[in-house]
Amino acid sequence: MQIEIGRAWRGFVAVTALAGSFALAGNALAGECPAGQTKADVTKNAGHAAKAVTDTVLAQIDLGAEKVALKGHNMRVRKLVIQPGGIVPWHSHAERPALIYIVSGQVFEYASNCAVPILHKAGEVARETHATAHWWKNTGNVPVVLLSFDIQRDPNDKNM
Repeated sequence: MQIEIGRAWRGFVAVTALAGSFALAGNALAGECPAGQTKADVTKNAGHAAKAVTDTVLAQIDLGAEKVALKGHNMRVRKLVIQPGGIVPWHSHAERPALIYIVSGQVFEYASNCAVPILHKAGEVARETHATAHWWKNTGNVPVVLLSFDIQRDPNDKNM
């Protein structure tokens, strides 16, 4: 039974990652900082704490045991649900690249390198690289559901 569950999760991760790849290819500029608004360190940490957000790890793989041999790193899939008025607090992706697929709703990202909030809508993918530091807020009336695909260096890292 354990093997079947493991295969099911691997299949889910592969299918979801593939879906995210198609979404990214179809919306290459969706959810990006608008032209002319990119500036270094224009948005700072506002000090918001996490509010009305749940973060659930759906699956993860120890990359040290895989062919890529990234000891001390996990590839994981998480589901985040941000309630209306909810906040994902300021965090950096300096050592944790990620792709965020917006499953439902819409959410604003306040990125360190963008002078205006970035709107992300359902069906879009946000890219979070080593240059990304930001926070997110649901200003709408319905919960926002996100799938986060990231590489986690420290298994004790609880950052959003």
